[in-house]
Amino acid sequence: MKRYLSGYSITDPAYMAVRRSAFEISRSAACFKGRLLDIGCGAKAKRFIIGDRVTHYVGLDHEGSMHGLGNVDIVGTAYNIPEPDSSFDSVLCTAVLEHLEYPLKALRESFRVLRPGGCAVYTVPFFWHLHEEPRDFYRYTKYGLEHLFREAGFEIIEVKPLSGFWLTFGSEWNYYLRSIMRGPLKPLAYVSTFLINTLFPLMDRVDMSLNKESSRWTWLNFVIVRKPCA
Repeated sequence: MKRYLSGYSITDPAYMAVRRSAFEISRSAACFKGRLLDIGCGAKAKRFIIGDRVTHYVGLDHEGSMHGLGNVDIVGTAYNIPEPDSSFDSVLCTAVLEHLEYPLKALRESFRVLRPGGCAVYTVPFFWHLHEEPRDFYRYTKYGLEHLFREAGFEIIEVKPLSGFWLTFGSEWNYYLRSIMRGPLKPLAYVSTFLINTLFPLMDRVDMSLNKESSRWTWLNFVIVRKPCA
């Protein structure tokens, strides 16, 4: 975990979001076992979070990926995974679904390669700015995700919002300040980001514990699903 988080300093705009997501993946340890497929693995950084909990950590990414850095084990796409049916015990796919033109097709392919009884974990944004343009197609509500995963054949275990208003607002404010404060104003953006990343996580947790409506502003939904045994 420390190695994974070391790439994000407290003045990084994504600091709060990355930490919250990483800890949730770590807390979902029971979902990961055996042979795991990381769809859209990039540099396979998530192996520093859960790599010791599986027997084989297999990373898949497309041939043109700029983030693979030689760590890709299987060259393919979310639509075409060159592996036999039921060949993985678990699946991980983080912040990929919003970049796919045909999400249901991708989920059905993930379902195909997952063994019966195996679990898949997805993270999918709800409130987040445009990124990796022009390949940024969708944002998903909890209800949209439940519909898509059921259509693909999965059983829903959990669709959980990972933040309330304050983490979402603070993260986006960090990115916005970084985009407008340049030149001599740049140090002010770093100071502001430091203060937000220090205070807002606590504010967010308190708000979520007291205000059930706060999760309506989540930046990300954390999805756990299972392939039925029969």
